[in-house]
Amino acid sequence: MTEKNKIFALVSRVLTDSIVQSMEKIDAFLSERGYRAVYEPQTAATLSKEVETMSLDEIGSKANAVIVIGGDGTMLGIARQLAPYSIPLIGINQGRLGFITDISLDQMLPMLDLLLQGKYVAEHRILLEGSIVRDGQTIYHALAFNDIVISRGGGSGMVDLRLEVDGHFMCQQRSDGLIMSTPTGSTAYALSAGGPMLHPNLGGIAIVSIAPHSLSNRPIVVPDTSEIIVEIVEANQPSVNYDSQSFASLKLADRILIKRSIHTVTFLHTPDWSYYDTLRNKLHWGEVSKREK
Repeated sequence: MTEKNKIFALVSRVLTDSIVQSMEKIDAFLSERGYRAVYEPQTAATLSKEVETMSLDEIGSKANAVIVIGGDGTMLGIARQLAPYSIPLIGINQGRLGFITDISLDQMLPMLDLLLQGKYVAEHRILLEGSIVRDGQTIYHALAFNDIVISRGGGSGMVDLRLEVDGHFMCQQRSDGLIMSTPTGSTAYALSAGGPMLHPNLGGIAIVSIAPHSLSNRPIVVPDTSEIIVEIVEANQPSVNYDSQSFASLKLADRILIKRSIHTVTFLHTPDWSYYDTLRNKLHWGEVSKREK
């Protein structure tokens, strides 16, 4: 991470008193060390005082890193928007689980101190992109950090889907829907639907059926170089969502093309960060490690 203009951007979506206090502490901390704290416009609009703002384009091109304060939903939204800029993200957890906003409040300022000294771990994660093709024309396209989910929507009955991977027919299945998940998203909706947990460094995309009609439809992980095509064969009001934040309605014979995006997201962690610590702490596995005692 280069010094660029010695700028850090602050982003949040739900500005509780505790989040505002955290931003004020970070702002003061950076200022004391000769850095500028700027605010993304939507974040600044809800504050009671005037602060320096930058558009996402300006943040992407000028800032050293983006500090995201809140929960994983906030991180998902901003990560997709900033992915084309390859700017590092730092997640301060003031939400619930916090798989990707993993820095606790008591670690917040010590982490920033280490970062300014160049002591951190940079971790790169993939995104998916999905296009809806109707009558040979692409009518919708979006990125997903966690998953792309095709579902039966608000209608009754199952959705009938035909799957191809790299031009090869895989299966046709009836289910409540289908999840295509990145390794990051493997601990989200895909996990609750019975999918596997994937280490973020794995190069794979998990395909997980939601309540399949046939119990032989099991989760499968395909290479992240794959191109997945899902065709809507039969359904009542089907839809597709990207990280449960972007939605589009589908029609019969629509084809959804899913593949790895050319963009990645970079997270910055403390030097002693471990993905296994995150799993153990968030999923309440076993005993604490020696360094946590």
